[in-house]
Parts: sequence; structure tokens; C-alpha cells
Amino acid sequence: METSDRFGIQVSSKARRRHVALRLATAVIVAGGLHFALGWWMIWFWSATYIGTQLLEAWAAPRLLRKPVMTPAEAATVAVFLFLPGSLVFGGLAVALWISVPGYGPALGVAVIASAMINLIALSRGSRLSFAASATPYGLYLLVMPMLDYGRVTGPLLTTMMIAIGLIMLNIIGAWISTEEARRAQMRANDEADRRRVEAEAAVEAKSAYLAMISHELRTPISAILAGATELERTSPGQGRAQARLIRSAGQMMRGLLDDLLDLSKIEVGRMEVESVAFDLRALISDAVRMWRPEARAKGLRLRVEGARSLPEWVEGDPTRIRQVLNNLISNALKFTAEGSITLRLSADRAAGDGWALGVAVADTGPGMTPDQVDRLFTPFDQLDAGTARKHGGSGLGLAISRELARLMGGDLTASSAPREGAVFTVALTLPAAEAPAAARAPDAVEARVLVVDDHAVNRQAIALVLAPLGIVPETAASAEEGLERLAHEVFDVVLMDVYMPDMDGREATRRLRAEVGPNQTVPVIAITASATERDWEACRAAGMTGHVAKPIDPAQLYAALDAALAGAEARKAA
Repeated sequence: METSDRFGIQVSSKARRRHVALRLATAVIVAGGLHFALGWWMIWFWSATYIGTQLLEAWAAPRLLRKPVMTPAEAATVAVFLFLPGSLVFGGLAVALWISVPGYGPALGVAVIASAMINLIALSRGSRLSFAASATPYGLYLLVMPMLDYGRVTGPLLTTMMIAIGLIMLNIIGAWISTEEARRAQMRANDEADRRRVEAEAAVEAKSAYLAMISHELRTPISAILAGATELERTSPGQGRAQARLIRSAGQMMRGLLDDLLDLSKIEVGRMEVESVAFDLRALISDAVRMWRPEARAKGLRLRVEGARSLPEWVEGDPTRIRQVLNNLISNALKFTAEGSITLRLSADRAAGDGWALGVAVADTGPGMTPDQVDRLFTPFDQLDAGTARKHGGSGLGLAISRELARLMGGDLTASSAPREGAVFTVALTLPAAEAPAAARAPDAVEARVLVVDDHAVNRQAIALVLAPLGIVPETAASAEEGLERLAHEVFDVVLMDVYMPDMDGREATRRLRAEVGPNQTVPVIAITASATERDWEACRAAGMTGHVAKPIDPAQLYAALDAALAGAEARKAA
């Protein structure tokens, strides 16, 4: 508990203020009932007095507790002033009932006191002083009331009643102590749970930071492998082209595994983001099927599509993530199906508003799964049995990531299967309808002076290979400082700036470039970054960058970014 309320007075006072309306209503109801049953007119005086004590407490408590209560004596004084008057007045009703009502008056009096003390258990949690100040008048009333009627309560009866009253008080005090022990145990459990949660979050953050660092370091050689293999495949004849294609496929597999690890890390810390752009759904499905058809044919499997005509053409969503989910499902189906077929069952129905409810089911004729295996399907790194990784490869992340991606896009991924009956994985999404955008075209050749700023020589060479088909031979700088030095004296049309570099990163370099008057103060700066999230791009844009390309570099994405940057520069010159 905080030092400013280490006696629990403030917490108890707030609890009582939350129930003040109930206590006022109780006083009115009790007074009305006794007036009707017994004809007591004076009961309204008692009711008004009790209501006055409650209103006084509600008014005085915030003012008395405005400053921290620091000493036991001060805390006791405040508790007595706030809580004792109400108990004195309310307990007086028990005395009146005991004396004035023949026959069952003592029972009514004890019931009033007992119910009031039970209520205190809830209102005085966390504060012994509050409980003591409120309960003491009730305890005294219980001890004194049997002595007020010598005619009816004498000898053994008085002794018996005193014992009964003592037991009532002991049980109420014991109930309060038990409640306090349970409350403190719950608080300790909550504190322990919070501590473990913080530790778990810190561990996930540390793992994510480690994966991000590893990603940045691995994407540079992967970019070089892919760029080099693409260029070799474009320029090499015969057998050399086949070998280049093999290298490119291996590089893409490495990139896919790295992307899976990063996606899982982002999902765990809640940083995975999806975009919404217009795309051709039919073309996306067709491309995915076309990509996997050769592998299906090589295994002797049929890859079929049903219901393609029901799909709309253009919708809004994240085509990259939808393609990722679809590729994972088809890849899984091919991996575990030895004979038969893989069938894509497509459906689309109009949704509320101008949208489509889409269903994509991937059904296979594989061995199927037991209910226990189906339950474990979406657990990261779980591959159902020890031999799966050895026989089929993979990391066991694809399905877990695919389900989370489907949910991030507002849908879901479900699975159904039975032994020897194959499996069906169904993706359900609702996507808004969209208009087909104007056709985009990557430039065939570009006349531009480009500066590549990157601390990795391999990365600079990889970007040069990607730019070669455009006829661009870029200038290079090995650090942000060297890049700024060149930009201060030479004129460039575009700058390709690595975001994460030692000493000075790309965003800081761009801020300095924009702040200094020079020949390149307004030059387009395209961020080259391994962290391709919307949050990272917002930081790049805030620094003055005008575009971004993710690592490993996709040539088409870089060409589009160059085209947009050069077109924007031409528009500014014309203006």
C-alpha cells in the first residue's frame, strides 16, 4: 500500500462513499417499516440523525484525507471522527428495539447489530483502524443491551446471552481477519503475476530485439545472394542459368525462414501490421496456383481450383499477407500429400456494405490428422511428431503465423481433419470492393545520378546489380558522414539511404541534409530498411525521407520507388 495511505483509511473511506446512497435508502426504508409496524413517530428522528452522520462523513472525508495520514495517532483520530458517529447512531436502533419491542425485541436488536457488523467486513477491507472505529460501538451495544432489561434477562439467561453475544463478535472479527488474509494473499498473487508478466514481456522484447539485429545482419548477405543470382540468371547461358536459378531459390528459402521468424516476433509483441491497398484477387490466386503447379506435377498430384468465377477481381486488403497465407497452406498440403490431389475451393458472397465475404479452402487427400494433432496445429514450432522436421523440413511456424495474419486482417483460419481422410484448411476474410488502379510501369531505362549510402560493401554491390538493368551506375558512400560530405558538393537526382548504420543512422543523416542549405537539400531520399513496418516508415518520413524499400530488395519495388521519386522531383521543378 502507498505510504500516503499506509493505514488504509483512504481506501476504506472511498469504499464507504461508493455505498452512501444505499445506506441512506436503508435508513429511510427501516424508518418507514418500523413506523408502519409499530407506530413509532420518533423513528424518523433517528433516520434523519443517521442520514446526517453519513452526509457529514461524505463531506468531511475528502477534506480530512487531502493530506497524507502519517502517524498512528493521526490515523486513529481521523478514523474515529469519520466512522464512529454513524455506528453510534445506527446501533442506537438496536437498543430501542431491545427495550421497546416485547417478546422478540432482543432478537431484532442482535440482528441489527450483526447485519451492520457484517457490512463492515466489506467496507473496512485493508484498514484495521476503520474496522475498529466502526465496530467498537456495535460491540459495546451488544455487551450492554442484556443489562438494560433486568426483568427479562437475569441469572443463567443473562450468562447464556453474554456467551452468545461473545461468540457473535468473535465470529465477525474472525470473518474480517480471514477476509483480510484472503485479500492480502490475492494481492501477493497479483503482484507475483504482474512481476512474471513484466519479466515475460521483457524476455519477448529482448528476443525481438535480438531477432531484429540478426535480421539486419542476415538480410545484407541474402540481398547480395538474390541480386547476384538474378543477374547471373539474366546473363548466363545454359547450365550457368540453371545454377543461378538454384542459388536464387536457396536465397528465397533463407529469406522465407527469416521472414517467418520476424513475423512471429512481431506478432508476439503486437507490432505486426497489415496494409490495405487495391489488388487483383483473381490474379493473386492464379499466380499462387501457377507457382505451385510444377511442384504438384513433380509429385504426381493434381492441383485443382473450384469456384474461381465467383471471385471479384479487385478488392482492398494486404495482398502480400494473403499471398503468404495461401502459399503456406498450399505448401503444407503438397508437403503432406503423397498421392491424389490438392483442391482450392473458392467462394465469395456480398457482405454488408460494399464488400465481399471470401472463403478459400485448401483440401488435400493426405493421411489426415487425429483430433489431438488438429488441436496442436497452430502452436509455433510444433511439428506434430519428431520425424516431421527430418522428413519434410520447415520450422513449424507457417500455420501459426498464417492464423495470426488472418485474424489481423479481420478473418480467421480454421482446420478440420480425420485420420485417412485428408485435411481442409479454410481462410475466411471480408474485404472491401475496389476499383482497378491505373497500370503502373517500371522504367526500362533511367537517366539519373544515384548515390547509395550503406555501410556494407556487399549491400552496395547488390544495389548496383539491381540498378544495372536500368543503365544506372550508382555512386556510393560507406557511411552517413561520407554521404553527407558528397551531398554537400555534388548534385544527385536520388539518394538510396540505408536506415541502420553505425555512428549516424540514415534518418539522422536525412534530417541534417534537409536542415543545411546545399545542392541536394530537396533531393528525394529513399530509405533502404530491413524493418518494413508502418511505424518505421512513419519515422523515416518524419525525418524527411520520401520513399522506402524493404530488404532484401525486390527489384520491382526499387524501380517503382525510383520512378515515383524522379517523377516527384520533375513535378517540383516544373512548379
